[in-house]
Amino acid sequence: MPTTRPLSRFVATLAGAALLTSALTAQARELSVSTVLSDAFPWGQAAQKWAELVEERSDGELTLRVYPNAQLVSGDQTQEFSAMRSGLIDLAVGSTINWSPQVPALNLFSLPFLLPDAEAVDAVTGGETGEMIFSAIEEKGVVPLAWGENGFRQLSNSSGTIDEPADLEGLKIRVVGSPLFQDTFTALGANPTQMSWADAKPALTTGAVDGQENPLSVFDVARIDQVGQTHLTLWNYMNDPLVFAANRQVWGSLSESQREMLRETAVEAGAWEIAKTREEEAARLEAIRERGVNVTELSEAQHQAFVEATESVHDKWVPRIGEEIVEAARRDIDASE
Repeated sequence: MPTTRPLSRFVATLAGAALLTSALTAQARELSVSTVLSDAFPWGQAAQKWAELVEERSDGELTLRVYPNAQLVSGDQTQEFSAMRSGLIDLAVGSTINWSPQVPALNLFSLPFLLPDAEAVDAVTGGETGEMIFSAIEEKGVVPLAWGENGFRQLSNSSGTIDEPADLEGLKIRVVGSPLFQDTFTALGANPTQMSWADAKPALTTGAVDGQENPLSVFDVARIDQVGQTHLTLWNYMNDPLVFAANRQVWGSLSESQREMLRETAVEAGAWEIAKTREEEAARLEAIRERGVNVTELSEAQHQAFVEATESVHDKWVPRIGEEIVEAARRDIDASE
C-alpha cells in the first residue's frame, strides 16, 4: 500500500499544525500596563518588575506590556483612572494623587502633614484604612491589587530658601491636577499652577513657574536642579502611594489561577519597589547636595508653622474624603507610633 506512509505523514503534519495553532492561541495574552513615569524612575521600575514577574510565572499565558509616560492617555495623567475604568487601559501602576479626582478617598494621602513618616504610611496602607480605600477604588469599577510608593514629596524653587510659610508668598508652584493641591498652596500664600508632568519641566526651564513639589527620586532622576531649581526644602508634607490595579472586565475574564498570580506578583513588585525607593533616599539626597542644591531641613518649630498654616485645608477636605476614613487613618497612625 504505497499511499500509507505519505498519508500518515500528512495526518501527522495536520495534527502538528493543529497543536501549534492551539498553543499559539493559548499563549501570551497581552495586557497593557500604564504608568506616568518611565523605568528610569522607581515608579516605572515597579511596573517593569511586575511585567518581569508575570513573564516568569505565567507559563506564557499572560504578558504585560508597559506603556510609560502616560502614553495611553496622551500624556494627561489625570485621565488614567477613567481610561482604565472604561477599558482603554487593562492594568496600571498609578498615583493616588492622579486618581483622586475619581476616587475622593485617595485624597487622604494628600492632606498636608497628616502622615509623619514611612511607618505611618505603612500603618495606613496595611491597616483598616487601606482596606477601606481599596473598597472605595473597587466601587468605582477598578480592582486594586497592591501598594507601591512614589514617596514623600518635597518642595523646590528657583528663588531662595523656604523655611516658613511667608517664603511662599506669591511664588508660582507647579502642582498636579488635584483641587486639594490648589487649596494647600493657596493657604500657604503661593500661586499654584496646575500642569501635567510633561509640561512641568519646560515651564521650569523658561521660568513660567518658580517651583514644584515631587519626591526626591523624581527631583534626582529628572535633574530638576538643571532647570533652575537650586533650593530644596525637605518638609514631607504628603506621601504619594502607588496602586497596582486592573480593569474590572479584564480581571473578570481571567482564570482564578491567573488572577491569583497577577495579584501575588503585584504585591511582590510593590514591596520590592517600596524597599528600593526608601533604601535609595539617602544616596539621592547626597547626590543632590553634591550638585550644589541648597537643601533646607525644617526644625520642629518651622514644621509646626506649616502645619498650622494648612489647618483650613483639613477643615475643607476631611468631609469630602470621608470622616470615617480619616478617623481610621488617625487610629492607624497612632498605633504606628
